[in-house]
Amino acid sequence: MSRKSFTGMLATTAVLATTLAACGQAGQSDDDGGGGDGGAAEITMWTHSAGNPAELEVYETIVADFNASQDDYEVVMESFPQGAYNDAIVAGAAAGDLPCLLDMDGPIVPNWAWAGYIQPLELDQAIIDSLLPTAVGRYQDEVYSAGYWDAALSVFARRSVLDANGIRIPTIAEPWTLEEFDAALVTLQGAGYATPLDIGAEDTGEWWPYAYSPMLQSAGGDLIDRDTFLTADGALNGPEAVEFFTWFQSLFERGLASDAGTIGNEEFNNDEAALSYTGVWNAMDSLETVGDDLLILPPPDLGTGPTIGGGSWQWGISESCDAADGARAYLEFSFTPEYIAAFADKQVVIPATAEAEELSANFGAGDPLQPFVELSQQYALERPPTPAYPVISSTFERAAKDIMNGADVQSTLNQAVDDIDANIESNDGYGF
Repeated sequence: MSRKSFTGMLATTAVLATTLAACGQAGQSDDDGGGGDGGAAEITMWTHSAGNPAELEVYETIVADFNASQDDYEVVMESFPQGAYNDAIVAGAAAGDLPCLLDMDGPIVPNWAWAGYIQPLELDQAIIDSLLPTAVGRYQDEVYSAGYWDAALSVFARRSVLDANGIRIPTIAEPWTLEEFDAALVTLQGAGYATPLDIGAEDTGEWWPYAYSPMLQSAGGDLIDRDTFLTADGALNGPEAVEFFTWFQSLFERGLASDAGTIGNEEFNNDEAALSYTGVWNAMDSLETVGDDLLILPPPDLGTGPTIGGGSWQWGISESCDAADGARAYLEFSFTPEYIAAFADKQVVIPATAEAEELSANFGAGDPLQPFVELSQQYALERPPTPAYPVISSTFERAAKDIMNGADVQSTLNQAVDDIDANIESNDGYGF
């Protein structure tokens, strides 16, 4: 799984010229509720999982089990390639042809709620309360989606390399400070690692805000003012943000990081990079390669405490669904620990409930990937829950890449703020 495969390309709000080759009105069922005399009500379901056979296998099991468990509803699933999925949703919404059930990347949930694609979820509150906070999608304090897992970033290292170079091994209780982290990179470069940190900058799209806005937040900045959600001024271009991006730029100027690598974790696994800023989805390959020498470390504290991104794929119900009770019945059926644990182990993602953690092969107490659960619980921060997020995401990526390539930090951030604020203003604040 690549760095970005857990989180799709964000949906554009522009109406697409192409339309879906779907059958009928996807959100409509054969009757108004349960099967009754007309037979089982059909509930259509779309997922982005066509290119992920492990994920799709679990969905197929859940759908088959649910359909066999009762006679009122029949869930019919259609899978799409992830790269085309969000565009398909936008096109389906424009054509009035959305399914009842649809999955979506966590940070896009507020935009789809604001756009009228999805309705409040209204699942059993006990289910919502059992999930990791970042596995629940909200807009204006209303729950619109819920997911079975989350992902987390960390710093991979070899214990032997840190020990040989006299570098302290950080812990969740005592992570590296900015000064320690920077000094460690300089030491490792001097020890023979030409580019000691694989930071993933060769990747594109949502990886950039997912990976690097937590660093900004750890330094005291942010993508937007979260008190109002009406401006990025002061958050994205304030002194803390300028200081962080000046350091970020220096990583590339000094050769401590690069954007010339390959997407994935091969440089670390091949011992070409001493440290890798990467995610849980790459952990099993590194465990197989590095073995007991592998350290799964917290990110550094850049000033206000470590932060990592949160919010992966989640499920919602379309606004046009006329069998919403059946869709909710399916979702409530699906949120069992066994299914959540299956998702976690087959995809190498963090299970969203404590019960599923213990059922999983990798994430329970004492299991090799359990550190990711702690990192998610301690440090995860959702990307800003605002419909403006698609614009924030693309604007942040553009600005951060420009800075990486040597652009003036302050003026670049000021322009990013102007672009974000203009979009928010043109949309009357997106409901805030």
